[in-house]
Amino acid sequence: MKPSYIKHKNFAPKFLGFAVVTISTSKYKLKKEGKKGWIDESGNLIISLLKQANHKILARKLIPDDPAMIRECILNLCKSKKIDVIITTGGTGITKTDLTVETVSNLIQKEIPGFGEVLRKLSFERIGSAAILTRAIAGVQNGKIIFCLPGSPDAVELAVKYLIIPEAPHLVKHAKE
Repeated sequence: MKPSYIKHKNFAPKFLGFAVVTISTSKYKLKKEGKKGWIDESGNLIISLLKQANHKILARKLIPDDPAMIRECILNLCKSKKIDVIITTGGTGITKTDLTVETVSNLIQKEIPGFGEVLRKLSFERIGSAAILTRAIAGVQNGKIIFCLPGSPDAVELAVKYLIIPEAPHLVKHAKE
């Protein structure tokens, strides 16, 4: 007999609609000022990995580290019937301006604590004790799964490749029940 999580995965949607939100005041200012040469490496990496897994990118945003703008952006994305998963990158550090985790935590109706726990474990295996700086959360809001990732491309790759892509369909199935 198959374990129940395998049965659940078999009934989960195979392809999902994603929104990707980069939270960075410096990148936001550069884009707003029309400066050339800035790159959203982590946002680009998320999109590339999701497309390789045949998921759809339905929205992409770049916003500053501003709690009101983060809140408004996430709540607006949660209203979309087509978006299943929202991934944010950036604003998860420990400086006074890093407020993504605090802001999004207040929007989440059900937390998925295992996401941050496992990401830190995987990070520790790769980078050692610096993994304690990894502030990442996941949860459910209005039937949508929200993942908040660090801005580091290494953390993004680890989270998207080994946690989000394999488990997002399963999570979405349950979030919509």
